[in-house]
Amino acid sequence: MRCGVPRPHTALRNFSTLNRPAPPPAQRTAAPPFEVVYKEYFELVWSSARRFGVHSEAIDDVVQEVFIVIHAKLDALAQPELLRSWIYGVVRRVSSNHRRMQRARHPASQVVALQHEAVSSEPTPFDQAKTNADLEFLASLLAELDEPKREVFALVEIDEMTVPEAAELLGIPLNTAYSRLRAARQAFEAALARRDERSMEA
Repeated sequence: MRCGVPRPHTALRNFSTLNRPAPPPAQRTAAPPFEVVYKEYFELVWSSARRFGVHSEAIDDVVQEVFIVIHAKLDALAQPELLRSWIYGVVRRVSSNHRRMQRARHPASQVVALQHEAVSSEPTPFDQAKTNADLEFLASLLAELDEPKREVFALVEIDEMTVPEAAELLGIPLNTAYSRLRAARQAFEAALARRDERSMEA
């Protein structure tokens, strides 16, 4: 057999490979319709905006602005499978912009803290079973936590997500999410102990 001449079956295999039709491009996963997104994620948007420090009197406007952004950009979303994380990021940015505008308009006053939101006589649509005292205590604790710990704690303990879901939503490593949650829970237990001590002394 001559050197450099492929065997017949090898040549046939190479030829068939070259002439095989290319596989069709993978279909891009489309994001759900806006109406579906609105219904499914309204609670997340509303509660997250509250936790980001939006006034109760401004919450409706901020939520509406969030969904305006979502409606405008939903069809162009590059990774629809990360929809939840993207929405959470939109809420964070819109809420941050709102707080910055409030500070610019009212430099002598601070944006209402979480404690103020908690003692409101108006229960939220998602906290009907909670008392204002419980909300006030929880809000005061959340206000003491730094933002990274507060976000993980709120997503897991309030929004009832799993830690992997919270980590994906926040775009952080799973071990980091567990570490922040553990630290936040320790702070929560310490706060509970302090409250019990004050109750006994009263």
